[in-house]
Amino acid sequence: MTVLAAAQTDIGCVRGNNEDSFGGDAEHQIYVVCDGMGGVAGGEVASAIAVEEFLKAFGVAVTTGDADAETSKSALFHAAIAANRAVYDRALLEPHHRGMGATLVAAHVIGERLMVVNVGDSRAYLFREGEPTQLTLDHTFLSEQVRRGLMTQAMADESPMQSVITRAIGIEESVEPDLFGVDLEQGDLVLLASDGLTRYVTDEEIAQMVSSSELAGPQELVVRCEKLIELAKERGGADNITCILLQSAAA
Repeated sequence: MTVLAAAQTDIGCVRGNNEDSFGGDAEHQIYVVCDGMGGVAGGEVASAIAVEEFLKAFGVAVTTGDADAETSKSALFHAAIAANRAVYDRALLEPHHRGMGATLVAAHVIGERLMVVNVGDSRAYLFREGEPTQLTLDHTFLSEQVRRGLMTQAMADESPMQSVITRAIGIEESVEPDLFGVDLEQGDLVLLASDGLTRYVTDEEIAQMVSSSELAGPQELVVRCEKLIELAKERGGADNITCILLQSAAA
């Protein structure tokens, strides 16, 4: 399986700078989105470091031998750990960036398998025949309360604690990434997105805007990303908005 990829990012309607970063490596079919936090450019620095170090560490791990799903899983895990350490160490060296961090979500296509890693509340989705499936779990206070049965989703949606994250890259010396895997079929679409998109656009709306019965070319994937961003901005766009859209096809 191979993938076509498109990415777009936008500052949104309120922020003065873009603290989101993204990157990818088409050769290794690895793509990553990071949403920074920290203020006074700290978030911008953290997300950029996280993307750079993640891709660097992943590239080293997958060139040590023939890649398979287990190799991918290990590489994603260690790349997230490397990104965490790099951001944490930079904050120690630069007191004005103390406390900066970032969320991270990344996807790797290996054969007919999609492997995903995440830390924080940036998400990965799979869209198959128009149906959305969120692959990642949000590392937020509200999401964890809902999963534990201590709060309903309706209560969480009305809570003022939407931005309370329980895990992030670079905040602590160590971090625990989550890993997920799923088989891919031709025509599947995968979306990596910062919460600047998912706070404003529902899963069903995203599915309607990105899904199609026909395989899209690279430019069409860009257009779909742009439409998602525009809808988030129409609804307020108080945060930066970033998305990477991948489409699977037979090699």
